[in-house]
Amino acid sequence: MAAKPMTGQAFFVLAALADGPRHGYGIVGEVADLSHGRVKLKIGGLYGVLDRLASEGLIEPDREEAHDGRLRRYYRLTRDGRRALAEEAELRASTARVVRVRLGLTGPAAGAAG
Repeated sequence: MAAKPMTGQAFFVLAALADGPRHGYGIVGEVADLSHGRVKLKIGGLYGVLDRLASEGLIEPDREEAHDGRLRRYYRLTRDGRRALAEEAELRASTARVVRVRLGLTGPAAGAAG
């Protein structure tokens, strides 16, 4: 069975967890930072993405901590999640290279353009 294409939200959530576990609000903030504000997750939408990523085995709960009387659940990447993120990053980089070449922004023609 072929893997589903990764959404931008899922990509940035996985990227937010690449350097260690985070809780929901931490993920939202890190996604905004990593995407330079292009991806804005709302908490309700975030938990849908987290549930899907967990069901696919790409993330898992790390721990829960009490903070200001509320329980914060932290998530972390699994080995499969790290691999999926690396594969998606390479796919996106490869696609970007193709587009830059087609636009004449890289390669031998880039210096001659203008």
